[in-house]
Amino acid sequence: MQLTQEHEETRRNLRRFIDNEINPHVDEWEEAQVFPAHELFRKMGALGFLGLTKPEAYGGMGLDYSYAALMAETLGHIRCGAIPMAIGVQTDMATPALARFGSHEVRSQFLQPSITGEYVACLGVSEVAAGSDVASIRTTARKDGGDYVINGGKMWTTNGTQADWMCLLANTSEGAPHKTKTLICVPMKTSGITVARKLRKLGMNASDTAQIHFDDVRVPQRFRIGEEGLGFTYQMMQFQEERLWAAASAIQSLTSNIEETVAYVRERQIFGKAVLDHQVVHYRLAELKTEVECLRALTWRAVDLYLQGQDVTELASMAKLKAGRLSREIPDACLQYWGGMGFMWDNPLSRAYRDGRLASIGGGADEVMLGIIAKHMGTLPRR
Repeated sequence: MQLTQEHEETRRNLRRFIDNEINPHVDEWEEAQVFPAHELFRKMGALGFLGLTKPEAYGGMGLDYSYAALMAETLGHIRCGAIPMAIGVQTDMATPALARFGSHEVRSQFLQPSITGEYVACLGVSEVAAGSDVASIRTTARKDGGDYVINGGKMWTTNGTQADWMCLLANTSEGAPHKTKTLICVPMKTSGITVARKLRKLGMNASDTAQIHFDDVRVPQRFRIGEEGLGFTYQMMQFQEERLWAAASAIQSLTSNIEETVAYVRERQIFGKAVLDHQVVHYRLAELKTEVECLRALTWRAVDLYLQGQDVTELASMAKLKAGRLSREIPDACLQYWGGMGFMWDNPLSRAYRDGRLASIGGGADEVMLGIIAKHMGTLPRR
């Protein structure tokens, strides 16, 4: 699709913010295994970055989804994967269903302060025994008077130790698993909520990730998002955007991996000449750059069709699958050309190698994407 002057101005402003407010602190936040979410999000909220596509009535800018994709791609300039992921949870994972289907009251209470950055949001879907298989979650929200009483737990909750509220998916009735679930806004300071532990991960270290327990947590039923029993449907609807966001967010970071590697191997000498001068190296880097451009074309084609109102589930799944695969392949291939320096913990390719591994797991594993693509192709075996 053709980006406008307004798109490019948004890109420039966000890039400037990243250079001034994020990248100078990334190493410190990686070491601390947490970043100051409230401080950073308030700054982003003041500049409008947390509400680009959200309704103007609640402080958003009311722009179309192309601006969300542009933001995701631009966040790839951040020198780690953790901060873009945490921002993406705030803007494109915990809040889309709320923005679309929430009542005025619940949007005023939870969406508006999330757009300004006053509130940090987290998403409560995955559980210990239910990751990509969303239908198998076990957390329950039982009606009692005018409240829901919530019991269960959530796992791998990004922003979980700092969040002010959670967009929670829970079972509110018995029956077919796709029709029993409801999305509920849950204030994280409610009695009965426990951050069981902060999780130590292979990568994405600057982002805090938590395991959350719910023990008779009582919240008003008016905090429900949309209709009861449609939570699974709402979650599946926003997966199109979430997976496009994941694909777009990989483009610039993978480009940077290649560019940094080119700069390094141009200077690194081996067997009397620059590593870059070996044909096997510059040919391989050319292949990798071509793969990134294919991902860019696929992702933006899907965004363009999505803006036209088309169902892009298949293309979004393809883009997410390709982004996950390249997020493993490109850092691994580039790291090899750094030699022993690439194996150092604080090397940029070492960090990309660790962070990129999540892309084939989170938001639907590669195998789930392949299943969706096969379903659209009509090649799944008959039962």
